[in-house]
Amino acid sequence: MTTPLVTIHWLKENKEDKNLIVLDASQEYDEGNTIKGAVHFDIKNTFSDTKSAYPNTFPSEKQFEEECRKLGITKKSKIVVFDSKGIFTSPRVWWMFTVMSHKTVAVLDGGLPAWNSAGLKSLEVNKPKELPTSFKAHKNEAAIYHYEQIVDNCNSQECQLIDARSPGRFNGTAPEPRAHLQSGHIKNALNLPYTQVLSNDYYKPKEELEELFRDLHIDKRPIIFSCGSGITACIILLAFTLVSDQESYVYDGSWTEWAERNKCYTQV
Repeated sequence: MTTPLVTIHWLKENKEDKNLIVLDASQEYDEGNTIKGAVHFDIKNTFSDTKSAYPNTFPSEKQFEEECRKLGITKKSKIVVFDSKGIFTSPRVWWMFTVMSHKTVAVLDGGLPAWNSAGLKSLEVNKPKELPTSFKAHKNEAAIYHYEQIVDNCNSQECQLIDARSPGRFNGTAPEPRAHLQSGHIKNALNLPYTQVLSNDYYKPKEELEELFRDLHIDKRPIIFSCGSGITACIILLAFTLVSDQESYVYDGSWTEWAERNKCYTQV
């Protein structure tokens, strides 16, 4: 596992690895429609700070550590994460583990649709045998950008900000999913809709990804990825990681926090 992306063929060949653990990060988890042997990674209810005013807020090191232990994850675990939409929530989980200093983690390219379409429904992957474990997390706080840092960056422009939402939401011509919030974007942000880095539930080839980022005319400054609530930002972050080792971060609160704290409300 040397890249942040693995194929269904890789998973099939490594399904009996005793250190393998497969995580289903689907938002609408269905125990009857998942990869056999996979365990559910519940972003919303278990791996987020549920006391936060904003959705999907990164959890504390202690919370993340304790919940991973319950899933059977260890420091030796080779983690493969997928979701039912192909590529949607799984990159968020990949990013979370890298922030927590666990590097042997990858996203299953194509996700559950690819696995099922290949006729692999009957295959079962390795499942953790001992629970709980002694997993230790080491949170890299610097990887997560917060509201105050984004405010500062609006003036300093030390980093480039790339927003993964649709052009309509970015330009303020389409509504936000949270109806009380206006759409629009943070000052100086660039727009790369997450759908543009994907093709039929798979990541596009490296050459096409390189062209997409080249067309944004980004320079060597660090990049902050943002979206609506921290999920799809990780999709384009992973795409960028596939083609570049440039310094990059995620604005965890994303547009939801920015709009709330700047009182960008729709008229009622």
